[in-house]
Amino acid sequence: MSCQHPSELEDAELSQSVLTAAEGTSFKENAHDGYALGGFTWCHRSPDPQRPLVIINAATSVRCRHYSRFAAYLFANGFDVITYDYRGIGESRPAAMKGLNASWTDWGALDFEAMLKRAQREFPGQPIDVVGHSFGGCAAGLAASGKVIRRLVTVGAQFAYWRDYAPELRWRMFGKWHVMMPLLTLLCGYFPGKRLGWLEDTPAGVVHDWSTPTARYEHRPSGRALMKKTGALPFANVGAQILAISLSDDPYGTTAAVERLLDYFNNTVKTHLRIEPHDIGERQVGHFAFFRSEYQATLWPIALTWLQTGALAADTPGRQVPRS
Repeated sequence: MSCQHPSELEDAELSQSVLTAAEGTSFKENAHDGYALGGFTWCHRSPDPQRPLVIINAATSVRCRHYSRFAAYLFANGFDVITYDYRGIGESRPAAMKGLNASWTDWGALDFEAMLKRAQREFPGQPIDVVGHSFGGCAAGLAASGKVIRRLVTVGAQFAYWRDYAPELRWRMFGKWHVMMPLLTLLCGYFPGKRLGWLEDTPAGVVHDWSTPTARYEHRPSGRALMKKTGALPFANVGAQILAISLSDDPYGTTAAVERLLDYFNNTVKTHLRIEPHDIGERQVGHFAFFRSEYQATLWPIALTWLQTGALAADTPGRQVPRS
């Protein structure tokens, strides 16, 4: 196995606080089309076919480093972990963004697929679980090898259909993401999100997918191309136990948005857990904060327990959304 322990200390000597601050070991992995992807691995010294491996799929244009503390938390609780950046982002950014026409489907069908292949090669025989934030939950359904996923936890996962945005912010969000973002992308050849403080710089193809105002993924530009190529979206390949976590103050991950994505996973048993911030003694959490270390004692154990057992603990905050 090519991965290394993120510390020279023995496992037993690593405290929770040290692990939470640790960074994984960097790696490069080529996708099927040859694109070089960068990421980080947290793995234990001794291989164990019983030890699960978790792959963390990031939100759109969020660097994988955002999830490092959560990855270290999972590592401290007995998992091996892979985080990585989609093409165009962070560790997988090319020298020039202009001309990189990577799409959402590329991020799932090529980049996440490459991580599933890496997981099977570098961690042979180990169960493979996935945590997907925002679009990362959608990416989990776009890989041809999705059948190898044992358990899947999504957080605020959806694919940005504007009518699903929170009503009180819908038109402001529409103007930002469906008008300004594609216009700036047209001018620059990519979306210069970093300069604006919105997101990381983002490939034009991803912007085209995001800003297309259709309710079905297969009607987004890269979704149409995938349907033309394969005849079907690969979500049915996934047979994992799915826990979809959503926060009531997340303007992207509304109940309708999360359910819209869950409906694509039609070969799974799905649980949708809806949490109010006051359920965990907070005033707000929103779309991005779940993976911040301040929620290590309140929100992270929900995902951890599901990954460990495929079930919710009896004292889990929130309520389960009834599913038809």
